[in-house]
Amino acid sequence: MLYEVLDHGFVKIVDKMGTDESIVQAARVSYGAGTKHVQQDRSLIRYLLRHKHTSPFEMCVIKVHLKMPIFIARQWIRHRTASVNEYSARYSIMKDEFYIPENIYSQSKDNKQGRSEEVALNSAEITDKIKKHSECSYKLYEDLIEKGVARETARIVLPTNIYTEFYWQINLHNLLHF
Repeated sequence: MLYEVLDHGFVKIVDKMGTDESIVQAARVSYGAGTKHVQQDRSLIRYLLRHKHTSPFEMCVIKVHLKMPIFIARQWIRHRTASVNEYSARYSIMKDEFYIPENIYSQSKDNKQGRSEEVALNSAEITDKIKKHSECSYKLYEDLIEKGVARETARIVLPTNIYTEFYWQINLHNLLHF
């Protein structure tokens, strides 16, 4: 299953392990066989969620392939425990793909972490500057590579709106907290 996101990004479900049965089996291990009816299984799962008994949800795992700008990836990864394997700009050449927003919004006056709903007066001008900056940075990156500079050093000139890809595997317990 593939979901396209932004202009070059995506979320693709690669693999999954576990079912409702995996959750109830883990929950009931402490007192034996447990119930045999689906209705009772559903009730148990709802009970576990309601009372925040989420360790049985660790028996289910999902692995996704993601592509997003680096600045979003850093926010994505910092929040929860997961296994991650990212495209390496140390070993590979980065693609010339940057996230360029369609509109630029003003900073919220009452929320330090968020934007307002107002499009900035000079939105188109700012978007154009971001695009030119991204192109200039990529050209410098290519020039450094061409001159024999190590990829691990050349990559430092790339802005965080360049796209990266990674595989992300997380259990259901941590996904619920994500």
